[in-house]
Amino acid sequence: MSAEGQAVVFEEVSKFYGEVLGVNRVTLNIPPGITSLVGPNGSGKTTLMNLMTGLIHPDHGRILVRGLSPRDPEALMRITGYATQYDTAPRWATGFTFLTTSLLLFGYERREAEEKAWKALERLGLTEAANRKVAAYSKGMRQRVRLAQAIAHDPDVLVLDEPLNGLDPLVRAETIDLFRAWAAQGKHVILSSHVLQEVDVISDQVVLIANGSIVAEGAIRDVREEIDEHPSQYLVRCRHASEVASLLFAEAHVTEIKLNEDGMGMLVMTRDRQQFARSLARIALDGHRIDGVVPADENVDALYEYLIGGE
Repeated sequence: MSAEGQAVVFEEVSKFYGEVLGVNRVTLNIPPGITSLVGPNGSGKTTLMNLMTGLIHPDHGRILVRGLSPRDPEALMRITGYATQYDTAPRWATGFTFLTTSLLLFGYERREAEEKAWKALERLGLTEAANRKVAAYSKGMRQRVRLAQAIAHDPDVLVLDEPLNGLDPLVRAETIDLFRAWAAQGKHVILSSHVLQEVDVISDQVVLIANGSIVAEGAIRDVREEIDEHPSQYLVRCRHASEVASLLFAEAHVTEIKLNEDGMGMLVMTRDRQQFARSLARIALDGHRIDGVVPADENVDALYEYLIGGE
């Protein structure tokens, strides 16, 4: 299959709600793996998700989801699973009947639908609550049953709107492990999240969106390297930090240094990442002990602030 056939592709896509802009001239090529959509409320994240799952259609442009057009809903629904933020289970439905009914709509025979429903509930740790009404579930359990519905037919593309909301830390960690397992199978896991630290941990790439337009996309490090107007930041742990700081500050590429209160490290801001690496290596070779160097702004929080300006 071609690269386009494996990707989720947007080509100059625009969507309006009357006179209100949803997204404007969006061009994306999202490969398999975990991709996080990041942006403030009203930025267009949910519009993108609704477009790629065929719930709405663009006013302009073209969309392909692994080679399929969202305008072919029957074909698309077989390869996509969508977990929205909203409760979709009827009040009378148990977790098991909710999933089984959803699978019957896909055309599965009842026996196979029930087997798939139970397997999905098992993967999300909901078997003990399977025969209880979803209306009586906690917020976290309702979140998990929506995710179970999305994965029950083993889709290739998972679209998940704030999927970690309301989950306790243990279930959250287990759910992230599931995302990684699906991505390792070559599936798409496309999610939105407002918890930027989690985006750093789980994402293969990010799409930053503001006011309906794509601000940046790609691996976090690649996006950071394209931002020239903000000096790169590094945390350096070392002995005799003041001596190392004085040596670094003599370098033209270093713009600012902040010493840690414990005297065992510093925050260094540099306009040339490669020159910084060479300078630090030279200082270490001259006999100064460097215990560790960690990028301080290769994270979505920093990119969000640099490119979007914060919420």
